[in-house]
Amino acid sequence: MSDTACHANAPTLPLAGPRWLVPLSLLSMYLIWGSTYLGIHYALVSYPPFLLASIRFAVAGVLMFAVLRLRGVALPTARQWRNAAIVGTLLLAGGNGLVCFAEQSVSSGIAAVAVASMPLFAAAFGGLYREWPTRGELVGLLLGFVGVVVLNLGDGLSASPLGAIALIGAAMAWAFGSVWSKRQDMPSGPMNTAAQMLCASVSLAILALLHGEHLPDHPQVGATIALAYLIVFGSIVAFSAYLYVLKTVRPALATSYAYVNPPVAVLFGVALAGEHVGAFDLAGMAIILVGVGIITLMRTRKA
Repeated sequence: MSDTACHANAPTLPLAGPRWLVPLSLLSMYLIWGSTYLGIHYALVSYPPFLLASIRFAVAGVLMFAVLRLRGVALPTARQWRNAAIVGTLLLAGGNGLVCFAEQSVSSGIAAVAVASMPLFAAAFGGLYREWPTRGELVGLLLGFVGVVVLNLGDGLSASPLGAIALIGAAMAWAFGSVWSKRQDMPSGPMNTAAQMLCASVSLAILALLHGEHLPDHPQVGATIALAYLIVFGSIVAFSAYLYVLKTVRPALATSYAYVNPPVAVLFGVALAGEHVGAFDLAGMAIILVGVGIITLMRTRKA
């Protein structure tokens, strides 16, 4: 799963800073988040899926939480911890955990494309709160779901039905958690993400235990380096870049990673891991991204 689901929405604020910092931050988001799917692919060589995600978010969460506390950020309230546990379980345990599980049998690029369907489910789940899609959004929804069907016809997902189900489940869990969290009392700013990571690491550890997973006796060096990359760059560096961009530029530009990450992930997978991408896979990606783009455009106009 794109690793941005737990990110709190923030208002656009004018911040002083070097002009090159915004494009550098955007480039970091595009490349780092686009490469996290390949990072998961390499880490899975030694680490089982749910335990991998648990370790990643436990370490990243502890580091982020410690820095925030040293900077004087207030602790979440009991209600906020409860909500962070629910949202973190949906977004990071259900979302990212299922992506790790799926990547045992599905290529990293195809996993990223499937996860790109998340905004489609989010728009659909909005109906639970009487936020029904407009006609324009409905067109984007229908088109996007056609893309999901086409994607499932490709070699990447048709060869692994369980992986396909896990990826769709990840997108749905991520989408519902995002929609539900907007109406809850959540911790503010970066503390929201830190709390979700800490809570999700516990949920993932429980899933790992139920799945019979355990730490590898002799993990490969490359797998451990991939895990460290996911912790430091995927969960901390790219997130910091995202927060800076979100507070500095228009939200539409800040969230442009949603369109860039899938093709970047596909390119990384093909170039570095020798993954194969077929015609149906490419067609599904294009249709999904067009559908998501229509929904985003309609919502921007409505706002």
